[in-house]
Amino acid sequence: MLSFPIEAVREIIARGRKDAAAHGGYRNPYYGMRPGEGEQPGLWLVGDHGVYVMSNGRLPEGSRPLVAYAEECDPTSNDDWFHIKRQTFGGADGVAFSDADHLEAMMTASRGATHLSIAFQEETMELSVLTRA
Repeated sequence: MLSFPIEAVREIIARGRKDAAAHGGYRNPYYGMRPGEGEQPGLWLVGDHGVYVMSNGRLPEGSRPLVAYAEECDPTSNDDWFHIKRQTFGGADGVAFSDADHLEAMMTASRGATHLSIAFQEETMELSVLTRA
């Protein structure tokens, strides 16, 4: 399981919407291989050098999206990040899109929750919210 502070998730979604409004929409998370899929408000869960969520609005040339690493899989603060990435996300690099409306509804319905949790199954991933002290 990986976790992300809810406030960081909210900031990433807001940044994606802001970038999309300013620069003509949302980026395709599948490198154009699935046109139109995922080109809406949301965030990308990315596994490569660590695991992180990132904003998905279109950006001007040379700009970088807003990123938040999983607390358990941040290469800048966890020497075991590679092992954790392989255990949770898998060995290959990749991206998965999550819809903003669904995430926001789940976070709003769980007042007091502090983190978005992502658990990985064989063929799926399960998103939930949790409260940490």
